[in-house]
Amino acid sequence: MTTLHPEFLRRPVAHRALHGPGRPENSRAAVRAAVAAGYAVEIDLQLSSDGQAMVFHDYDLGRLTGERGAVGARSADELSRIPLSGGDGEGIPTLGDILGIVNGRAPLLVEIKDQDGRMGPDVGALEAAAARALADYAGPVAVMSFNGHSVRRMGELAPHLPRGLTTSVFDAELWPHFPETLRAHLRGMPELEASGAVFVSHEARDLDNPRIAALKARGMPVLCWTIRSEEAEQDARRVADNVTFEGYAAAIPA
Repeated sequence: MTTLHPEFLRRPVAHRALHGPGRPENSRAAVRAAVAAGYAVEIDLQLSSDGQAMVFHDYDLGRLTGERGAVGARSADELSRIPLSGGDGEGIPTLGDILGIVNGRAPLLVEIKDQDGRMGPDVGALEAAAARALADYAGPVAVMSFNGHSVRRMGELAPHLPRGLTTSVFDAELWPHFPETLRAHLRGMPELEASGAVFVSHEARDLDNPRIAALKARGMPVLCWTIRSEEAEQDARRVADNVTFEGYAAAIPA
């Protein structure tokens, strides 16, 4: 079974890359900064209208650009020409753009955003786009998703890539668009085994979950999201093997 490269468990993971003033999240500048600082890099993928894997977190353009509307309604070329807010004018990058920047110099953790809408099985196009982009990439890379069907699909398309399940307490505050029945279902990580996940990245405030303890006891690596202070990191590391962080300079262990 494919396992995580050990550097994913040593280098703290920069959440949406090392973003900050002048470096928007998931931007080329944020990725360059994370690589230069020696961190692992986490990015998010959304699908363009013409089937390209775009490095962008939200489904809508409004929070992160001066445009409005769905990312998935624009072509890769159109998205590449939309400047990220707070940056140097560069547009939304493709996964290929980011692979060219990282070029094996840092572990790259790629989150595939749910395209089904309810974490269901209506997925495949974004996974195929990611698999195409990653086919010839030689650096340490892993893929993950909140949607276990997406994780399973990546296993079919790119079995050589380690894959993980992103997991959460799935409360109403962070997931208001999901009914409680679905949120309760997802809390149990129902797709974990079938997905072929070899690690989890769990919500940090829920690391005392007995399910996480059981996974850790059987040797499954546990990452966590999102840590925003040294104090929170120290607490998370009681359970987690590594942290996904933002907003402070996480220390890199020797």
